Amino acid sequence: MENQHLSQKKPENTYDIIIVGAGHAGCEAALAAARMGCRTLQLTLNMDNVALMPCNPSIGGPAKGNLVGEIDALGGEMGICTDKTFIQIRTLNASKGPAVQALRAQSDKKLYGIEMKNTLESQKNLTLKQGLVADLITEPVKENAHLPENPQWKVTGVITNTGYHYFADAVVITSGTSLDSRIIMGEVAYSGGRSGESSAVQLSDGLRKLGIKLTRWKTGTPPRLDCKTINYPSMELQPGSDKPIYFSWLFKNDAEFAKKYAVMPENICTYYEKWVQHGWRPQLPCHLVWSSEETKRIVTQNLHRAPMYNGVIEGVGPRYCPSFEAKIANFPNKKQQMFLEPEGWKTTEVYLQGANTSLPEDVQIAMVQSIPGLENAEIVRMGYAIEYDGVASGQITNALESKQVSHLYFAGQTNGTSGYEEAAAQGFLAGVNAVLKLRNQEPLILKRNEAYMGVLIDDVITSEILEPYRLLTSRAEYRLLLRNDNPDLRLTEKGRQLGLISDERYRHFSNKKDQLEETLKKLKKEKIKLPEELRSVALSDYLRRPEITFASITTAFPEYAPLSPDVQQQLEVQIKYEGYIEKQQALVEKFKQTEEKKIPDWIDYTEIPGLRNEARERFKLTRPYSLGQASRIFGVTPADVSILLVWIESKARKMHAIAEKEAT
Repeated sequence: MENQHLSQKKPENTYDIIIVGAGHAGCEAALAAARMGCRTLQLTLNMDNVALMPCNPSIGGPAKGNLVGEIDALGGEMGICTDKTFIQIRTLNASKGPAVQALRAQSDKKLYGIEMKNTLESQKNLTLKQGLVADLITEPVKENAHLPENPQWKVTGVITNTGYHYFADAVVITSGTSLDSRIIMGEVAYSGGRSGESSAVQLSDGLRKLGIKLTRWKTGTPPRLDCKTINYPSMELQPGSDKPIYFSWLFKNDAEFAKKYAVMPENICTYYEKWVQHGWRPQLPCHLVWSSEETKRIVTQNLHRAPMYNGVIEGVGPRYCPSFEAKIANFPNKKQQMFLEPEGWKTTEVYLQGANTSLPEDVQIAMVQSIPGLENAEIVRMGYAIEYDGVASGQITNALESKQVSHLYFAGQTNGTSGYEEAAAQGFLAGVNAVLKLRNQEPLILKRNEAYMGVLIDDVITSEILEPYRLLTSRAEYRLLLRNDNPDLRLTEKGRQLGLISDERYRHFSNKKDQLEETLKKLKKEKIKLPEELRSVALSDYLRRPEITFASITTAFPEYAPLSPDVQQQLEVQIKYEGYIEKQQALVEKFKQTEEKKIPDWIDYTEIPGLRNEARERFKLTRPYSLGQASRIFGVTPADVSILLVWIESKARKMHAIAEKEAT
């Protein structure tokens, strides 16, 4: 079903949806909206910085890699772009259970942006333009405007810093770290965004005028080194995968397409030639380094010059990605681990992962050269911190729509998250939900047991975010159900319903599902004779043994060998962990009634007697959609939820009785 607005010819400056920003959130939002049939405009500060990786040129990792798989399963782009451009990929936690295994890839930083920009420019219904959004165009909301919980405004477009007006029925803001941002290095601080971009100062002011409360966040980048000045032989090698692994459905299922990217790029940096791994696909290795006692001394003696300690930085940084000086200060007796990660095939720049810093330039040079193997290393780009505005907690719905301004959506770091993957997941959902809003359809709300994307959004909505949020596997109570190997089985049906999954892809998906079901039945029926035990057992029981892999099955039963690696992995996990999976599914069923018990839109929390003031304020701020979500709100107790449930049921009975009386 295409958006009804497309049936009418619109003026050149009028669109269905406007996306503000072209970072990872903006790209997913724009592609989702355009692919669902909406005439979409995407405005970015700099056309040369589309999908920029200003921090780490990597995608994936624990929980984050799961997000990339889920975006792909729903019809998003991040996984495909990563598979096109990675210079290394590997499985993390391979020796551990499937609940914590994850893919992590190093992308060619420039190539990733080029590929994503080409995808945006080639997408039907999508126009990409350069422009700095300075303000929003709004109109008052008349219907139910007297209710404090209802939006007071509706967004109808944006105004650029040149004064040009663009109109739309919905706007998605994915401003990343650009809102009133400033760059900080040592004693130096100046207005600016990532990689020399402008700061969107005026847009911050415009949001405040609409009643949106902003808070201050901080993030950081590490220094970049010249690979020609690094003593690699003294370091521990971190190679990529020796077997084919990918994030995206496209690369997993189209061997001919994958071959296009399994060749050596032309004219690569000559220094890397001896480091290139061949095999199924050329890859560049990373290297492991450690801080020294001298590193600790240099940083400790210069903490008074660190902006985060001398008061220059006001914003709060991410707990799980702290600055290097914070790690030294908080863990003085611990050696700090860092990784040297190439930034691309055709550049000598190397990223020092784990060394985010805003120390002065002279201190950064001394700090880096105190690390074994980097004694002669030259810094080609200094590390810096960036401080920026974000939307304070409690101001967006589960659909990522603003509570103050109807048809306005926020996604990415603007909402207080950190990381490319978290941003892309939010951008995808914001773009989808903006379209569904225009179609008068229910928003896409993923549950915590359905996807890490559901965990992410639920946490952002129910938590009081006091520091940039990072998704972790430990945040997902059903992580064995949300594995890295099964996002397509969990979410592709939903992507199909949205119109984002092609017929060809859906046929492959349906065939895979049928193949899994049929093979599982065969494995449970077919038996293998074990002479040493003088008995026969079902293949499924045999596969449950810790030392047995699916390869063992294919050796004894060659008819199973043609199954794809993807299907073989899925079968092995489902059989080996069947008991644990059933336990988690039982927990889902146990709490299903609470999770699905919707809280009516008409509820007025000021009317509920016996409710604690803190819970009342939390409920009014968050506006939970279900009792399950209400129970997870920061500061809410089980007693508060019980009072809420009793009042809802009592109120519903009274309303029903009144309706029956009026009917008679």
